Amino acid sequence: MPSGLIQTQVMDRRRLDVLPVLDTPFLRSVSQTPLRLWSGALVVLPVFLQAPWVRIHPFSASLFTIVLMAVAIPLGWQQQPVRKDMGALLLGFSGSWLAGSLFWGWLRAHPSWHLPIEALALPLAITGLGGRWRLGCTFYLSSLIGTALTDLAMALTGVMRFWPAVVQAPLAEANTLLNTAAASLRHPSALLVMLGLAALILGMANQMHMRSRRPSLHSDCWAVAASVLVTTLMVDGLFLLMALLQPALSGLI
Repeated sequence: MPSGLIQTQVMDRRRLDVLPVLDTPFLRSVSQTPLRLWSGALVVLPVFLQAPWVRIHPFSASLFTIVLMAVAIPLGWQQQPVRKDMGALLLGFSGSWLAGSLFWGWLRAHPSWHLPIEALALPLAITGLGGRWRLGCTFYLSSLIGTALTDLAMALTGVMRFWPAVVQAPLAEANTLLNTAAASLRHPSALLVMLGLAALILGMANQMHMRSRRPSLHSDCWAVAASVLVTTLMVDGLFLLMALLQPALSGLI
């Protein structure tokens, strides 16, 4: 017996049947593209902006964290998804920015302090993974993982021992030292280490990418993490290339 109630139930069932078709991995990947681009851009930004700024005036670079947070927090409370996501990413980026400013501004000659300083916001990031700011926490944590793997590569290849001398030497001497450090990476053992860690990063990023294509509350977080790791690998490769070709442009000196 037809009635408005029965008809509504039929229509609702039809809508439910359509939803899984619309929620495909391809469409989900397309919707995550802006997040991937923003995440990658925020990884690259410190190389070209923060590195020279901290070198000239570390105090103002550190204070810029307040500006980032002043923009990020209001954006993160917006209802519009794009603004909300951008605010969350900026908040996570502000944590990485502050840590980078503190280390490269005052502790750059002490590589053993690099990872501990970069991990200053680790407890907050872990706590925030389940809340409104989870994209920012994911950005920060994946950036920290990339930093840890980069430092590990430098330690295993022996490049870390050049670090204090390079950052404290006059420009002319630093060029020579950095070239020597980069040239030491041409040995087979160093190449194997770098290739192994690069494969590890790419494997992790691929797994994260696959998880981002599954319907989940955290699928966007996996997309951000994958983008951060891949971009970190690209930046490390660029840094190595610059150290070999033009050390003054590498950002370390």
